[in-house]
Amino acid sequence: MIVRNLEEARQTDRLVTAENGNWDSTRLSLAEDGGNCSFHITRIFEGTETHIHYKHHFEAVYCIEGEGEVETLADGKIWPIKPGDIYILDQHDEHLLRASKTMHLACVFTPGLTGNEVHREDGSYAPADDQKPL
Repeated sequence: MIVRNLEEARQTDRLVTAENGNWDSTRLSLAEDGGNCSFHITRIFEGTETHIHYKHHFEAVYCIEGEGEVETLADGKIWPIKPGDIYILDQHDEHLLRASKTMHLACVFTPGLTGNEVHREDGSYAPADDQKPL
């Protein structure tokens, strides 16, 4: 069994911060933990817009706190996001994530992330085979 505390994990290298300062993400569960997914608590900071395109990962995102919107770039559709909403990137949707109030999100990735991923210029992470464990 694995038990971790969010605030304690934020004091370790499990807290990853975006280079542009738009977000941070605490990786509570990673691929190295043996599951087929990873689980993160991510904060998208107020007033930011982040381009994301997970070409190699399925992601489900549940909003715990805050407000914002997600826009799919293929069709320009915009969905408001508030506490209690989930959005699922089941088509590897290229999207923009905007926070009007800092959003606290619970995120599940399949396959699981290693913790060392860096968003590439196109908003994606490299395939899982190209990642090294944390």
